[in-house]
Amino acid sequence: MDGCLFCRILAGEIPAKEVASSERTFAFRDINPGAPTHVLVIPREHIENAGTVEASHGDVLAEMITTAQQVAQLEGLADRGYRLVFNVGEDSGNTVPHLHLHVIGGRIMGWPPG
Repeated sequence: MDGCLFCRILAGEIPAKEVASSERTFAFRDINPGAPTHVLVIPREHIENAGTVEASHGDVLAEMITTAQQVAQLEGLADRGYRLVFNVGEDSGNTVPHLHLHVIGGRIMGWPPG
């Protein structure tokens, strides 16, 4: 999608620090991390956000989760624990209209998040 920051990253127009990738996903470090490990997993297909996901997106969502699991393994979080987060809409702090899954860890997480 024209102008989408994450689509531009996927196209190689904007650099990103790759952590993992698959046929349908790409994982890279968040430029404004909220924890010692903060990686975004995005689909290569443009999907606006989790609020627009349909049943037909099931395969890409499953691959996003398995890529997030791979990130957790690579980052040493799998045994300690980590958080997976989808944000939807302005109130959640979602600033890029491209579906992304946050993989957050490396410290003890409180509740509520923040």
